Amino acid sequence: MKRKLQSITSKILPATAVLVLLALWQTASAAGLISGFLLPSPLEVVKAFAEDFPLLMDNARVTLLEAFAGLAVGVLVGFVTAVLMDGFEWLYQAVYPLIVLTQTVPTVAIAPLLVLWFGYEMLPKVILIVIVTFFPITVSLLDGFRASDQDTISLLRSMGASKTQIFRYVKFPGALGSFFASLRISVSYAVVGAVISEWLGGFNGLGVYMTRVKKAFSFDKMFAVIFLISAISLFLMWAVNILQRISMPWEEENR
Repeated sequence: MKRKLQSITSKILPATAVLVLLALWQTASAAGLISGFLLPSPLEVVKAFAEDFPLLMDNARVTLLEAFAGLAVGVLVGFVTAVLMDGFEWLYQAVYPLIVLTQTVPTVAIAPLLVLWFGYEMLPKVILIVIVTFFPITVSLLDGFRASDQDTISLLRSMGASKTQIFRYVKFPGALGSFFASLRISVSYAVVGAVISEWLGGFNGLGVYMTRVKKAFSFDKMFAVIFLISAISLFLMWAVNILQRISMPWEEENR
């Protein structure tokens, strides 16, 4: 009963905080304390969202396609890289600093180069998403592999287990928690990365839509697409939580 109460409270408090913030925002806009040109009221944003809903959905479909394609490749690259670095120490020493180095370059600086090299189609956007998503997957999985119980690994080795069997029964299950934690980060990075890449070139997508409405000074539509991007990111993170519960039923039993 206490656990249920804590769960309900943890959901009610954030929702209440958001509602209070929106109410204050609407009140300030209605009272004229905030210029409607600079910061439209929540009601104006909702109205703009409803009016442009079909157009927003068309652009969201393109952005999500780019995000999912880049995320899938990023997860695959991150998984393979983590497995190889865990298996070969010399590879870890050589590659890990390079992986960290890729994250020190701002994505806004990389995006124009990718557009210049690969054009305005989907490829440069997918490459940018791969760059920003594979890092958390790689690092989290590698940490999960290296945090495996060494006593269990030694026991399996004494029983004649191969490296593949040790990976399958000890390292991989033990790293699933770290993997899903990084996947929650990566799904939000994928959507944001797709939007950023669309700012610098493209024909469709939420980033292209944002650029167009910004040039038209339609800030109500600007906020509408911002809220849509946030809602998509939150939904994808929630979907990852559901996938984690399905993939790791023992976690729920332990709780």
